[in-house]
Amino acid sequence: MPFKIPRFLPSCALALALAGCQLPRQPLPPQEQFDSSSTFSRVFDATPEQTCEAARRALLSQGYLINTATKDLVDGRKNFQPSVDTHVQMEIRVVCAPETNSGKTTLGFVTAQQDRFALKKSATAASVGVGAVGSLSLPFAASDDSLVRVGSETISSEDFYDRLFLLINRFLLDDDEQDRQDRGGGRPPHPDKPAA
Repeated sequence: MPFKIPRFLPSCALALALAGCQLPRQPLPPQEQFDSSSTFSRVFDATPEQTCEAARRALLSQGYLINTATKDLVDGRKNFQPSVDTHVQMEIRVVCAPETNSGKTTLGFVTAQQDRFALKKSATAASVGVGAVGSLSLPFAASDDSLVRVGSETISSEDFYDRLFLLINRFLLDDDEQDRQDRGGGRPPHPDKPAA
């Protein structure tokens, strides 16, 4: 009795051959290291409300539009155009959390995200109705321009955040000076001049 090949065997062999041809998928390396907590956060000697107000003023002083401003959150956005066909949008978010139970020390967290947009052109066509022929679609030289997001990243430069934290701290010190003047203390005497 002759040996019969099962009908499903050729299809199984084909499936195994195709599976063997696929390249193994390369694993994506982790993008996060969790190695530093000082890049995106800083301790301020002020209440959360005072810290977020100083952050709001710091962003306003740099031309940011404020989207959200509460006692523990500030969110601002600014647009840049490095070249004719490139548009960049920077968004900075500041979260103010109490560091101590008294609430007089604040841990400020800052995250900056940068989105890049490119100008894309798409040709437009117009339809013209012709009585005997019907409608003809004719391409015109005109084009529609639109911005398409081509990239997005979280800024991780320590120098960037250091400068922002320094600016926030400067506005906090200005507030302390204003409080002293409101209480009648005036400005402290200059170290080179004796107090009157």
